Parts: sequence; structure tokens; C-alpha cells
Amino acid sequence: MTDAPLASATDSSPAFGFTLHATDGAARRGTVTTAHGEIRTPAFMPVGTQATVKCMYPEQVRALGADVILGNTYHLMLRPGAERVARLGGLHRLMNWPHPILTDSGGFQVMSLAQLRKITEKGVTFQSHIDGSRHELTPERSIEIQGLLGSNIQMQLDECVALPATRADMERAMELSLRWAARSKAAFFGKRGHGIFGIVQGGDDEELRARSARGLVEIGFHGYALGGLAVGEPQEVMLRVIEATAPLLPADKPRYLMGVGTPHDMIEAVARGIDMFDCVMPTRAGRHGQVFTARGRVNLKNARHADDPRPIDETSPEPAAREWSRAYLHHLVRTGEALGAMLLTRINLAYYQTLMGGAREAIEAGRYADWKAETIAGWAEGDIAPL
Repeated sequence: MTDAPLASATDSSPAFGFTLHATDGAARRGTVTTAHGEIRTPAFMPVGTQATVKCMYPEQVRALGADVILGNTYHLMLRPGAERVARLGGLHRLMNWPHPILTDSGGFQVMSLAQLRKITEKGVTFQSHIDGSRHELTPERSIEIQGLLGSNIQMQLDECVALPATRADMERAMELSLRWAARSKAAFFGKRGHGIFGIVQGGDDEELRARSARGLVEIGFHGYALGGLAVGEPQEVMLRVIEATAPLLPADKPRYLMGVGTPHDMIEAVARGIDMFDCVMPTRAGRHGQVFTARGRVNLKNARHADDPRPIDETSPEPAAREWSRAYLHHLVRTGEALGAMLLTRINLAYYQTLMGGAREAIEAGRYADWKAETIAGWAEGDIAPL
């Protein structure tokens, strides 16, 4: 099967595509082109689960360097509802984000959040975790919802199993996900500047992952994702699976590692050929007093920060990391003030975008391995030296 047909040539939007600019080993520097702008890769996508990146204004997210954000199909289909979002002009207009948006399929949240879910060949029936109302999510309905939301990158519906799992369970879910991939692709309306990604499944079994990758490539997608990782397995297992699977995917299409992750996870995955990431970690950590810096993670709940006048990270390009003292940020966290969550979320998202920018520059310069080693060494030094 080939890519879905695009809208008529009279549409002035650019076609969806991926341009590879440079490689350094397996690491890649590229650009994803969409109807709502370009995505520089490697890219980190802040998560806007319910049409908002928590504790941030959209213009702040953009100013920190984000080219694209992620919206969640499961949450948005329940509230405010996909049809309502469409009537209001789509997700871009609703949340005042005129840049690219990727939506997941809703499958992961159904598996992890929904009550009394039942998986069949047709799809998933479940009860909402909000009010117990019953819903059905099929590959066709997931794509329909994502189309109503208006996202630039849509994801196929898949089944994600938590690890560790039996090979039989991983194989069953992988094969079901492949069949759902074909149905998702068939349901996708190829509006110009919009694309659909297939999702490689197979748990931690390299042979199953290879079968999944080959099947998805045969169907044909605008990009490919690795799902079902960072779900309980050790980092070395995740990296082994990425290293075995990424080379099986087309070099001229973007590769997305779903739900990952820590800064260390991301730079190791980039070294193995991954282009795109998303994770709630930087925003969730910020709301709970955790900050990511060039010298590693800092827990501002710790009492040792109460009298510390130093900034979080004087090397950060983000003013919030340089202009507020640790003592003040500690105070905000301990008293539960909203400003604390806002500032720490901003610092974390700035660090993640700075990290991806550093990766892009290092790949272009042909020194990614050195940059990665220097970055990890900076984390290993630990917090700023004592007073």
C-alpha cells in the first residue's frame, strides 16, 4: 500500500514530508514539514494532554523552543469532545497554538486508565475513568477523532502491553496492532500537510519487533513510532530494542519513540536513530519540585535549599533558572504556591529544548558522541558545589 492521497493541488499548505539534513553514526538531524510549520529533529514534544501544557501559556512553550506539542485523544474525546472541538475550529484554534500538533491514538490511556475495558478484533470498549460512561474506540473512530481535532500527525490505534509480559501476549498484541494499523491507514484522510504514523509493537522481543516493523513498512506510513517501551523494562532493554528496530524503518521517514523520557533516555535514543520524543516527565516533575539542569536533577523539596541564594542553573538560557534563588523556589514548592510549579515547569521544558538543540548542533558538527559524553559527564558531577 502507498501513502494516502493528498488533498487537491489548489491547497496552498506544504505537503507532509521529512528531510534528512545530516547524520553522525546513527544519529539524525532532520526537518518534518507539516501544514502548520516545521519540526526540527531531534525534537522533544511537550505534552498538552487536555489541550494545554500544564502551568504554561502556549506562547511560553513556543518561546522555549518547542516546534510541536502532543494532544491526547482519550482525554479530549471525553472532554470537551472531538465534535465540539471541531465545531470550535479545531485544536489549533481552541488552544491558540498555530504550530504543529501530534495526537496519540488514545490506546495507551484506554489500557492504563479506563475501567472495565474489553479488547476485541473490532476495537476497545471501556468505561470512562471520569464518570463511568461507556465508549467504543476502534481504529476508524480513533482516526476520525484525530481528524476532528485537526492534528498534523495522527497515530494508528494499537495495543500496548506492560513489560514484563509473556511472548504469547506480546505476539498477540503485536499482530492485533498490525491489523489495526491497516484499518487506521485505510481510515486516514490524507489532508495536505497532515500525516499518519504506524506504531511498532512486540515488547522486548526483537523478532516480534522486526515482524511488526516489516508489516508496517509494507502498509506504508508517513512516519513510524516505537511504542510499548519505557513501560517497566530497564533502560538497557529499551536501548537494545531501539538499536535492533530503528534500522528496519525507512531512512526517509521520521522515527518517534513514544512516552520517553528522561534526558539520558533521549540522548541515547538519538544515538540509535530516533528523531522525536514526548513525555510528561518535565512538566510533572516541575509540579512536584524536581528540576533538570546541566548538572543533573535537583529536588527543591530538600531542606538544604532553604538558605541557598544561588540560582538553579546559571548556565541555562532560561531566566527562571538564573534569576530566582534556590531558597525562594524551595519556599514556593514547600508552600504549594502555583508560581513554583509554573517556574519549575518552565525551567524543565527549557532544559529539554536546550538538550535537543544541543543534539541537533552536535549532529551537524559531526561530534555527537563527544557531545553525548560531555553531557553525561556534566550530570555525573552532580549539583553545584557547596557554598
